[in-house]
Amino acid sequence: MRLPQSEAVRLDPDRLGALYRQLGPANAEDVICRAVEELAVRLAQCDTLWHRGEWSGLRKSVRSLVAISDQVGMNALSRVARDVIQSLDMNDQVATAATLARLLRVGERSLTAVWDLQDITI
Repeated sequence: MRLPQSEAVRLDPDRLGALYRQLGPANAEDVICRAVEELAVRLAQCDTLWHRGEWSGLRKSVRSLVAISDQVGMNALSRVARDVIQSLDMNDQVATAATLARLLRVGERSLTAVWDLQDITI
């Protein structure tokens, strides 16, 4: 039996709206696009660092995910990244494996959610 692991993600419309008001549409879109690119790179890097057993590098990479996801209103991604950091700090490899797997799922869905907003005006 295989359990489906689906995570509901939602972008924070207040945070996105604030970005658009503060920066204007063109600059806000630029910030969001750069954030999405960086998040994709960091998520892949986290997976690689996990498989290499590079815990301090993994922690650093996950911390950067928190900052970037907070900036663009990806609250679920930020929250799960904090959970990964907590499990790393407790030296709990089982919990880290589980929360990291969840982080990668939520990350993928969060990035997809941003692309789905392309045609929607904020």
